[in-house]
Amino acid sequence: MIASIVLPVRQGARAFTRDWRAGELRLLVLSLVVAVAAMTSVGFFIDRLRAGLERDAAQLLGADLVLISDKPIAENLRSEARTRGLTIAETVVFPSMALSVATSTATSTSTPNAEPATQLTSVKAVTPGYPLRGALRIAAAPGAADAVTTQLPDVGTVWVDAALLPALHVRVGDAIDLGDKRFTISRLVTLEPDRGLSFVNLAPRVLMRIDDLAATHLIQNGSRETHRLLIAGTPERVAAFRSWLDGRLDRGQKLESLEAGRPEVRNTLDRAERFLALVALLTAMLAALAVALAARRFTERHLDATAVMRCIGVTQNALLITHVSEFLIIGIAGAVFGVALGYAAHFVFVALLSSLLEASLPQPSAWPALQGLLVGVVLLAGFALPPVVQLRHIPPLRVLRRDVGLPRAGAIVGYGLGIASFAALTLWSAGDVKVGAITLGGFVGAFAIFTVVAFVVLRALSAARHGARLDASWRFALASMQRRPINTIVQTVALAIGLMALLLLSVTRTDLVAAWRRAVPPDAPNRFVINVQPDQREAFVAALKAAKVANFDFEPMVRGRLVAINDRTIGTTNYKDERAQRLVDREFNLSYMTDPPGNNKVVAGTWFAPNASGEISIEEGIAKSLGIKLDDRLRFDVAGAFADGRVTSIRKLDWDSMHVNFFVIFPPAALGKMAQTWISAFHLPDSDAGLTNRLVQRFPNITVIDTSTIFKQVQGIVDQVVRAVEFLFVFTLAAGVLVLYAALLSSRDERTREAALLRALGASRKQLTRAQLAEFFGIGTLAGLLAAAGATAIGWVLATRAFELSYSFGPMAWVLGIAGGIALALLGGWLGLRPVMNEPPLRTLREA
Repeated sequence: MIASIVLPVRQGARAFTRDWRAGELRLLVLSLVVAVAAMTSVGFFIDRLRAGLERDAAQLLGADLVLISDKPIAENLRSEARTRGLTIAETVVFPSMALSVATSTATSTSTPNAEPATQLTSVKAVTPGYPLRGALRIAAAPGAADAVTTQLPDVGTVWVDAALLPALHVRVGDAIDLGDKRFTISRLVTLEPDRGLSFVNLAPRVLMRIDDLAATHLIQNGSRETHRLLIAGTPERVAAFRSWLDGRLDRGQKLESLEAGRPEVRNTLDRAERFLALVALLTAMLAALAVALAARRFTERHLDATAVMRCIGVTQNALLITHVSEFLIIGIAGAVFGVALGYAAHFVFVALLSSLLEASLPQPSAWPALQGLLVGVVLLAGFALPPVVQLRHIPPLRVLRRDVGLPRAGAIVGYGLGIASFAALTLWSAGDVKVGAITLGGFVGAFAIFTVVAFVVLRALSAARHGARLDASWRFALASMQRRPINTIVQTVALAIGLMALLLLSVTRTDLVAAWRRAVPPDAPNRFVINVQPDQREAFVAALKAAKVANFDFEPMVRGRLVAINDRTIGTTNYKDERAQRLVDREFNLSYMTDPPGNNKVVAGTWFAPNASGEISIEEGIAKSLGIKLDDRLRFDVAGAFADGRVTSIRKLDWDSMHVNFFVIFPPAALGKMAQTWISAFHLPDSDAGLTNRLVQRFPNITVIDTSTIFKQVQGIVDQVVRAVEFLFVFTLAAGVLVLYAALLSSRDERTREAALLRALGASRKQLTRAQLAEFFGIGTLAGLLAAAGATAIGWVLATRAFELSYSFGPMAWVLGIAGGIALALLGGWLGLRPVMNEPPLRTLREA
């Protein structure tokens, strides 16, 4: 019994060595390597990010529990925490403009600083004891070694991010102004615990003692500050205090714990993981097709040898064990090499996204490697073993009758099980059943559409071949494509899908960015000013006019919280959608005006009359999220006072105009006497950048947001992510080329016999070469057209449906699609069919 198993296993090992040397298995192994490498490269990268988040979990909060509030924390909460034996600290974070101090000589830069520079910053005022978990790290100068500190800035001094120094043209020891108080920069902050991995920090930090906050006069009505109460203690006491807090939180307050893990960071990571995982799955799907084609060719080339083995008495079970053993070695070898390549490739992701991470990442766990091994096993078992297993059914009669081949029904069942297994792997790897199902359905849909189009084109070419005068090479090429329609369609579709993915990411992405830029006019506002106080209105407008700012928005802004709809009190428990919950848990920016804004369009209802007092206009996105309809009555809480109104119009906002927009607008009579600030937006040419400094000097409480700078920073981040995804798509293209190469190899034997017969009948080598090049040219052209059409169609859907942009169809996708398709088809054909021309016709005919 043991011998009947051991002997076939040994035979399988020897068969692997023999077939590898003969080149029969290289394509199969390479397809497995590409699929596993694509999956594991993403897996290793995401695993390291998650390990970093878990390692720094406490530092992501700076405490065990954090109470977040949009207003000062009540004293009774602090007292209760102390009574329970907990340690507390407090932070206040808000945006503000920082000004460098003007000097007449070069004290901090190589040139005189005649006019102070300004920079939007994120100010953080902290109490003694901060942070409760983790530690601050500071340095004395840029590039100097940093160290852990348990101290805070001295009174009158601040610690800043190193990025603030060049922005303000200052250095450590220089002075900056924040509001009405001047501070000295004494240290640089290199690591701030509750910033965690610090994803996408657009404004540099300024850290100060909370004792200095009042002197700045920056916290006023309308300020956007966030208060945090940090709490630390034993797990039992923290849990008890959290239970006590439940039910006592006011509107605008929420708890953040280690279990929450900073959801905004985790959501960003989850989105990146899903997107990269989907790209890797697309690669694995293409590689699965390559594996199936390579395994099919392997099986066909072993039909005769298997029939001979059956004649000499080898049993079906022994044949099965032999082939399964050989493919088990193939699977292990391909998966191991794929895991190694994926591990090496993930370092490219780390390098491309390095500026998004300010902390070193721990080494990944073994889980991505195990997942890669599972991918290899599923691909091999689902797409390679079905035809190979059928070898056990080859009858000895094939030795005498070459027309006896593989049974078809069993192979189809095996492929069905393989597809089902791979679908399950897809859903599991995506981490979301809905996302995985959409991905699998999208792939199958594209494959089906491309297949139908390729079939129709092939039939049309058949009619053209009989009805038109063509060169002999083209007639032979068309005839060859129609003799092998399945191989031709597989070659075309595989190349089209891989090429479409690259076109969509590269060329179409460029078109989308261009459309976005066209949507923003050259004179669109690039400066936003918030927190202008009512008593500063006239002086602020006069300052803009004196600076010859011709067109500017200047509107009142009232902060209010939606508390009731149709006299029914609402809260986060009334909605399941996360966006709706966030909307009812925050304060809206309300405004009042007589006429509708020029960049708004009323899509339902009518704008209220000039003398109206109880009517409201609401933005359509907010209305949809909260289920608000025309004639609904809304109530807003504005600093303890209530503003009521009936929805009489719904507006569509043009966000790309960059003008001031409001979700909810009242008539002047309803909000004119409410507590308010003013907001302005205007276009400032680069030559007049000094106006920002003058405005902040004259009105130190205002915050000026330079959106042009933010756009550049955001675009830089997006470019890094896109480069990382483009790198991953290299695996996708490689899988597409492998499919093409495998499809070409599947018809290689037949092509060899045809070439030998034609050469025996007098066809020259040059004629056959031209015919094959014409065939590959046709396949590449069709694949390129399909890829360009698919990429353009998806780009149009993204632009018009997701981004609401006017998309223009650029020719570059079509040019690169067709050129890339032809180049890849010719390259794959040359690699796969070069030996056909080198085979002596007499030898081929004798073997046939």
